[in-house]
Amino acid sequence: MIEVKELRFRYPGAKEPALRGIDFSIGPGEIFGFLGPSGAGKSTTQKILIGILKQYEGQVRVMGRELRQAKNDYYEKIGVAFEFPNFYSRFTALENLRLFRSLYAGETEEPQRLLEMVDLGKFADEKVSGFSKGMKMRLNFCRALLSKPDILFLDEPTSGLDPVNAQVMKQLILEKKAEGKTIVMTTHNMQAAEEICDRIAFIVDGGISLIDTPRELKLRHGKRRVRIEFREEAKLVSEQFELDGIGANKSFLQLLRNKPIETIHSQEATLQDIFLAVTGRRLT
Repeated sequence: MIEVKELRFRYPGAKEPALRGIDFSIGPGEIFGFLGPSGAGKSTTQKILIGILKQYEGQVRVMGRELRQAKNDYYEKIGVAFEFPNFYSRFTALENLRLFRSLYAGETEEPQRLLEMVDLGKFADEKVSGFSKGMKMRLNFCRALLSKPDILFLDEPTSGLDPVNAQVMKQLILEKKAEGKTIVMTTHNMQAAEEICDRIAFIVDGGISLIDTPRELKLRHGKRRVRIEFREEAKLVSEQFELDGIGANKSFLQLLRNKPIETIHSQEATLQDIFLAVTGRRLT
């Protein structure tokens, strides 16, 4: 669905390039996440993919077409939700969606149905000026879906959402994937990336350090050990065992039989640990 080769970009007047020749591809129906600190190149990459920044070097093909050759119909096929959504504050939620809906030439979603989907149906006739950031983020997601896009570009989709609505948003994104949508998201939220992304790319200083699935990254960089916590004379005690051959480890088996076990955990690395190990930077 998206193929990028040797992508470079430098902002006018900048001493250093924002992108230094990155390569990646994203398949149909895939959720692909860019993880990186502020200024790493995530937003620049996204802006190129949605056609805002045009003076790039390299090859960017989206839906089989070089992006430089894209015409207005390209915007009928993509949906975009920025981290800081802008709406007409004096309009209601429904009026905003109807206005943006009128800009598309093709088939569109029914605005009220979208509002119901994100639990904003009861606020359809309220002015956006009174909305919290979380409500605006959900309204922003609705706007991105108006044109029934093939590709969704989401910038920090769970930002400003409480845990309940963040979980709802993640579920909605997974439902769009199930419908065959391709989703590109940028995020600092490693838990969200781990839960919903098929693959993630670590991007720092305009370059991609690593691309893989969250599971493979955690397995590759984690320790093949199991940590057990148990009680002994009212004290909490922990021991670690190598995973290899653990089924025949007499000390491990004896511990399971004779001690009151409280927790058992494999020692897999977190995405934060992996990011720091690979890039030398923290995801902040």
